[in-house]
Amino acid sequence: MHVDLPEKRYYKIGEVAKAFNVNASLIRFWEKEFDIIKPKKNAKGNRLFTQDDIVNFKLIFNLVKERGFTLEGAKQKLKKNPESTFNKHEIITRLESVKAELNKIKNQL
Repeated sequence: MHVDLPEKRYYKIGEVAKAFNVNASLIRFWEKEFDIIKPKKNAKGNRLFTQDDIVNFKLIFNLVKERGFTLEGAKQKLKKNPESTFNKHEIITRLESVKAELNKIKNQL
């Protein structure tokens, strides 16, 4: 999954929800369910998500929405072997990026 977010230090919940094409309520739910999501909160109590949070959302999204894991299954996968899960997702993301670039070049020919 390619998430289109500009490079920033913090993201508001609406920006994150829009980038993942989900409701903000799902973002709040995943925050409660997965302890790897740790947004900062400003004085008003608004959530501010970091780049690390976005990476973790990508992992969760991949496991739950794309690969069909249950929430409990995704939690176990992330706890059991987080490095492997992250590395596989990073490789897939890079390959998708290369594929998109190759398709772009192909369409220009």
